[in-house]
Amino acid sequence: MAKENARLLSVLHRRFLKGAKVKPKHTQQNGFVLLVIIMLLAVIGVLMYMLTEDTKTLLFQSDTAYLKALERNLIASGLAWAKHKIKNQNQQVFNKTIGLDVNDMNLRSAALNVTIIAPMDTQPQVRINTSCSRGRRTLSHEGKYLIEP
Repeated sequence: MAKENARLLSVLHRRFLKGAKVKPKHTQQNGFVLLVIIMLLAVIGVLMYMLTEDTKTLLFQSDTAYLKALERNLIASGLAWAKHKIKNQNQQVFNKTIGLDVNDMNLRSAALNVTIIAPMDTQPQVRINTSCSRGRRTLSHEGKYLIEP
């Protein structure tokens, strides 16, 4: 037993006290972990591409809905303005194209032009031209509307 303790002490003395390094076990690394990481990066890249395409579609649909709502509001404003002018029989604005100010509506890139056509024998008509933009998209509308007296 004393021999075994002496042997153990000599091994400990050689390994730790004299600064000898313990050799690690030789492990085989064939690059499996690296291959898994590269595959995960590729999968993440494909998923991010798919998400950005979906985001572009949603943004396009959102912009379209915003521009259509803006167009409806401009048409309603133009019709209300025309009805008021026809009701008051304001002859100064008949048969002229009037560009209405839409700055109070907080619309950055919008235009509203109204033409009141008031023939003597038929109902008055209103031609409304609208244009509104958001980003690179522009939505224009031109329409004729009959006004009930």
